Amino acid sequence: MGPVHLQPITWQRLVRAVTDRLPEHRAEHDDPWLRVAVDGAPAADPGGFAAQLTDVLREQGRPTLSVDTHGFLRPASLRFEFGHEDVDSYYDGWFDTGALWREVFGPLEAGGSGRVLPDLWDPERDRATRSPYVQLPPGGVLVVHGPFLLGHWYPFDLVVHLALSSGALRRRTSEAERWTLPAFARYESEVAPAEAADVLVRADDPNRPAWRGRDGSDAGRDGSR
Repeated sequence: MGPVHLQPITWQRLVRAVTDRLPEHRAEHDDPWLRVAVDGAPAADPGGFAAQLTDVLREQGRPTLSVDTHGFLRPASLRFEFGHEDVDSYYDGWFDTGALWREVFGPLEAGGSGRVLPDLWDPERDRATRSPYVQLPPGGVLVVHGPFLLGHWYPFDLVVHLALSSGALRRRTSEAERWTLPAFARYESEVAPAEAADVLVRADDPNRPAWRGRDGSDAGRDGSR
């Protein structure tokens, strides 16, 4: 990530800042639903931020569904076709993008049914989850969290990217998972998520995040002291 001006903020204030941005994004689209991405390596804990965001949106009375892309991993026979630690497979072959389009994003297109499948595959048992569909009513918000969310043309209305420096990423990734690190370097090089995101969060210190909105105007307004 190149030089970026970031402002310190607490996670609680950051969640509020993100929810405050949603109405203005909604006004730009004709679809009945909003789709939010929380993009980041597992070490950045995008699921944790997505959970906080989902809780606040529900407190505001907005129907919200959180979807973890790890529930859309491909079967082990496909993920490990080239070995258990193949970086290229992890980067562009582990997640079932077709199923995400079909079961998550497709139903929320204009004229869609709103019936979303929250997960498809259990990677631990390596079998289908058989989870029931969830009806997300018009006006609802979909929050999708996981790694490598950009670069697939998913129709997100707002993208939050949780960024880690290479040093922080290594420190916060378990030794058993460090073989995945080149995939995140490739993602940074090919997709530049920090530049593409509407909200950029530097999460090197999990207790002291810093952020920047896309136009930079929110940093002074919402940054914590």
